Amino acid sequence: MPISPNFSSVFEETHKVTFLNCQSNGYLKLTDLCNFFQLTAGTHAELGGISYADMQEHHQAWVLSRMRVEITQLPKWQDEVVVKTWIKSLENSRSIRCLEMYLNDEKIAGCETFWVVINTKTRRPENLASPHEHFEKYMIDATSRGTTKVNLVLNTEIVAEKVVKLSDIDIINHVNNVKYLEWCLDTLEPEIILNQTITSFDINFLQEINLLDVVQIHSGKKEKNIDFSITKNDKICYALELHLKN
Repeated sequence: MPISPNFSSVFEETHKVTFLNCQSNGYLKLTDLCNFFQLTAGTHAELGGISYADMQEHHQAWVLSRMRVEITQLPKWQDEVVVKTWIKSLENSRSIRCLEMYLNDEKIAGCETFWVVINTKTRRPENLASPHEHFEKYMIDATSRGTTKVNLVLNTEIVAEKVVKLSDIDIINHVNNVKYLEWCLDTLEPEIILNQTITSFDINFLQEINLLDVVQIHSGKKEKNIDFSITKNDKICYALELHLKN
C-alpha cells in the first residue's frame, strides 16, 4: 500500500477501555495493555507502508524479539487513553520501537520493543525489503532502560502444561506474543494482579511455538521478581521477568 497522506513519524492513537479489556476489578488487563501497544504499532506501520500486508509482497513479517513495559498506573473501564509511538532505530532486519500510554495528558505506561524481520517462508531473519527512509528516527526513550536479556532463576517448577490451540495462533501462523504473557499471568495468585503489584516486566521471545505443540510453563521467585519460562522439548521459547512493588 502507498504511504498514507496522514503519515507522520510520531503517531498517536486513542483507545477506549471497554469491559472486554478489564479484569474483575475494572482495571485494564496487562495483556490488553500490550494489545493496545501492538495495535497502535500496527496502525503506524500501515500508515507508513511497512504493515504486514506490505511486507507480505516480499514474504516478510515483523516478529517481536524483546519487550519491556513499565507501569505507573493502569486505566480503568470507560477511560480513554492515548498511545503514542515512534521508531528509535531501524536498520537491516532489526528495529526498536517505543510506545507510551497517556491518560488525561499524563504518562501512565511506557514500552520499548525490539523487532526482527523474518521471511515467512524460510522463517529466517532478513533485511527489510519495503522502503522505510521516510520514517524519522528518534533517540528518545519511553522506559527507564531498554530491552534486555532475561536472566532466569535456576530453581523453577513446572506450574502448567498446555497444548497450543487454534485460538492461540495469529496471522503469522505462530502463537501470538500476548498469549505467552496470558498463560503465565493465569498461574499467579489473583491478588498479585488485582492489587496492581506488577510495576514492570521484561520479555524475551526465543523460539516460535506452533499449533498443537505441547509446552511447559516454569516459574520461580527471586527477591521481588517472579520469573517464567515456557519450554518446548526442553528448549526455552519464552522468558518473562515480572517486577513487583517493594
